[in-house]
Amino acid sequence: MADIASLLHASLQPATRKQAEQQLQQLTPQQGFLFHLLRLILDKTQDRSIRLAGGIYLKNIAKLRWEEDVAPLSEQDKATIRSELVPAMIALSDPTDKTIRAQIAESVSLIAELDFPAKWNNLIDQLVTSLSPTDYNVNIGVLETAHSIFRQWRPQVRSDALFTEINFVISRFMDSFLHLFRQTATIIFSSPSPSNLDLVTQAQVLLAEIFYDFTCQDLPPAIEDSHDEFFSPNVGLFHRFLAWDPPELRGDPDDVNPSLPAQLKTVIFEIAELYIKLYSDQLARSPAIESFVQGVWGLVGSNKPPNVANDQLVSQALRFVSSAIRSGFYKSLFSSKEIINSLVQGVVVPNVGLRDHEMEQFEDDPLEFIRLDLALPSGSGGAGSAEVSTRRQAAADVLQALVGSGYQTEATEIVGSWISTGLHQYNANPVQNWKSKDSAVYLLTAIATETSTAKLGVTSINAQVDVVKFFSDHVFQDLQAAQGTVHPILQVDAIRFLLTFRNQLTKEQLLSVLPFLINHLKSDNYVAYTYAAITIDRILSIKKGSQLMFSQTDVHDFAADLLGAILAKIEGAGTPEKVAENDHLMKCAMRIVITARQTLTPVYQQVLQRLVAILGVISKNPSNPNFDQYIFESISALMRFVVHGTSSTLPTFEQTLFGPFTFILQQDIDQYIPYVFQILAQMLDLHTTGVPTEYRTLLPFLLMPAPWQQKGNIPGLVKLLTAFLARDAGEMVANNQIVSVLAIIQQRLIPSKINDAWGFELLQGVMLHVPPTYLQQYFKVLLMTLLTRLQTSKTDKFVYHFSHFLLFTVAINVEGLGPKYVISTVEEIQPQLWSQILTSFVIPQIPKMPHKDRKVAAIGLTRMLTESQVMLTEPAARNWPSAFTALVKLFNEPQYLTKTSTEDAAAAATGLTEIDYEEQTAGYQAAYSRLAAAESATVDPVAYVKDPKEFLGRALSKTRVGALVAACDPGIVQPFVQSLAAEGFVIQ
Repeated sequence: MADIASLLHASLQPATRKQAEQQLQQLTPQQGFLFHLLRLILDKTQDRSIRLAGGIYLKNIAKLRWEEDVAPLSEQDKATIRSELVPAMIALSDPTDKTIRAQIAESVSLIAELDFPAKWNNLIDQLVTSLSPTDYNVNIGVLETAHSIFRQWRPQVRSDALFTEINFVISRFMDSFLHLFRQTATIIFSSPSPSNLDLVTQAQVLLAEIFYDFTCQDLPPAIEDSHDEFFSPNVGLFHRFLAWDPPELRGDPDDVNPSLPAQLKTVIFEIAELYIKLYSDQLARSPAIESFVQGVWGLVGSNKPPNVANDQLVSQALRFVSSAIRSGFYKSLFSSKEIINSLVQGVVVPNVGLRDHEMEQFEDDPLEFIRLDLALPSGSGGAGSAEVSTRRQAAADVLQALVGSGYQTEATEIVGSWISTGLHQYNANPVQNWKSKDSAVYLLTAIATETSTAKLGVTSINAQVDVVKFFSDHVFQDLQAAQGTVHPILQVDAIRFLLTFRNQLTKEQLLSVLPFLINHLKSDNYVAYTYAAITIDRILSIKKGSQLMFSQTDVHDFAADLLGAILAKIEGAGTPEKVAENDHLMKCAMRIVITARQTLTPVYQQVLQRLVAILGVISKNPSNPNFDQYIFESISALMRFVVHGTSSTLPTFEQTLFGPFTFILQQDIDQYIPYVFQILAQMLDLHTTGVPTEYRTLLPFLLMPAPWQQKGNIPGLVKLLTAFLARDAGEMVANNQIVSVLAIIQQRLIPSKINDAWGFELLQGVMLHVPPTYLQQYFKVLLMTLLTRLQTSKTDKFVYHFSHFLLFTVAINVEGLGPKYVISTVEEIQPQLWSQILTSFVIPQIPKMPHKDRKVAAIGLTRMLTESQVMLTEPAARNWPSAFTALVKLFNEPQYLTKTSTEDAAAAATGLTEIDYEEQTAGYQAAYSRLAAAESATVDPVAYVKDPKEFLGRALSKTRVGALVAACDPGIVQPFVQSLAAEGFVIQ
């Protein structure tokens, strides 16, 4: 344990990071490790960077390993940490420890999510007793911790368990919370202001956040009883806070971070918006909302707080107005044309114009400009009820609220005059007045949009606006203009217009503008070429019904050139970080590969080499998980479609990819290894017979414990081993490698609640491809492993997979395998155990089987009921009627028991995968990033049965089961038996 500090220090150095992290992971499960780690974090004699690294490592343990089944943390250690975390937060109350305290607060939140209240029922009491009447450094630490726990309620679906937890917290925390809220507000409004006003205001912001937490699902009685204290016009605390503007907390006008009063007002508008949505009856008790709306006019009207620091406040205030309009409860506030005019003139228009800092961002930080302009998530959600939006978007949303709430005519007319004015100013002096046109185009986009989604763009439009005519008259000229002849922001506006209204254009119209978008890919302007890539990606993703609008035929003539232009932009970025930063470009490249398919076959070698070269650059410093996902998806999709059309190209893919993949495995680039295993499995799957030597040399490495330590590797490893089993089981038996596969299943996968499903998938591969005579010696121990897991840590998911595995093993057509093989082995473990398994697990699972597994279940049950002597004789025969009744019920939905060969052929011919239809917002899941293009077509493990009902009829007619059938529920079984008889199958 004395090495923890030195290991944490080594983990901060690139040269020693990997080895230090591995040693820390080995130490982590040891008794006492967590306690020593926490002591080190609190030890102020240690270097600050080591303490912070320790805090981050503790947070990651809470996130990734707290409930680990393999090499678990000791319960005693976990209990010790639970008892020590809140005191640790108090010990870190000094402002200099703020960043370390944030890690501890996050650890509390993560552990509470798993253990509170069941295993940590004194957590709230610890927090309450830690609150101080005077020390606001301590209070801030306690409130941060409390908010980190309570904010998790916000997105959750209402449930008994959720309300049990909320009520548990409120019963212990509410009195102290309200007392501290009132005390803190009193201090804030006292005169003269206290010397620690900034600390007290920080606490007040957190108290307001917790107020939101407490009311996000239901209204607690104590808060309902205090409604007037908070909401009364002019005298309520929230209204007083909106008018409060202490000079000493205003901060520097150039500061981009919101001041504490601005943060407080932002949260209050969030609470007001929440109340409009959930508690309008409460608000009706007084003219509170009218007073809040006046507050918006006073705060943000005529662009009063122009600086960047107030953007979040202005955006939230405008979102509040939008919610008030949409609610329909305040028609008197917004119904007159004069009010709408003053709203547009005083609040909307001033906040739609581009500001200086946005133009600077356009030039200096284009990716952030794009992220904010498209309202893409930042990865760190805002402190309120919604992701932070820009002023422009919030102002546009006010217009969309008016259009969608019955004020369409008035709003369209008023905004139309502003648009005309802007266009007139631009036409009078295009060079000087380009901003006027930018605002006009933005206003048109807002007023034309009735409903929209981030994924689909505009889904319905304002019927009073002719979008296509506006595009032709005012926007198209900027789209086709040569670079440098109009302001680049207007060209970006033109591209964004296409992106926004892509669903309102016909296929022919979209095809006619694609050449202009391709031209913009060659632009020198970062935002212009990135927007062009985003728009091309979204256009190629448009669906009509269940079919993609664009096929490889549509892009045949320009796909190769388009892909080349995109890859050139990526390649020209320079450093690994710059190459990987623009995942929009890589996503567009991926979309082109998926749309073009076999069209790229003539140029596939050059495309593949360029992708591999880009991969070689970014592998020096992996920095953007989205980019990683898209480049591996591109490689996988290129191989999928090209090899499907021309199988002779597979060796070229292998020769090109084996070198880079070997490097990734040798260098242990853990971000890329999950993708490598998936693509290796995909390549091996493309070999119809045998396994090339290059793959065989990899197999010993795959069977070692090391690659299985990373959770993200497991799905790809399972797919790769399953591919080996399907093609090379004989060689694996000869080399005694099946034992290692079974060890992985029994020791690494089945004991894990996270990975047990992958264990069963690999086990199915073993049962399908390993000779049963060889497997017999291990099968009993294998079943005992499964039964032990059932006994010690049963989950619904495991019971399903266990039941499916038994039916699968009985159902598949493998010589030597079948009901006797499975049932006799179970009976060897304990006589009559099979009957217990059947009644407790298998039969109850039959009706729960998903559609895709029902055919396997039907064939497995059929064979079990007709081929097993155990099932046909006492005492197991007592369960025969209930099992047969469950089987008959499966035939009530026969469409899920058959799959036509036409469907199989169609799927094989086109190679369709989910990636064709799903908008790829894959992001990055630390646990596992699935490559959709690497997914192989689903194989029917019981394809030898074409018609399950005929199979059952033949089996029943060959077996004397008449008496057993007669013991079944006649209401369910008799009509089915009669239908069998009508088809010529007589049961005796």
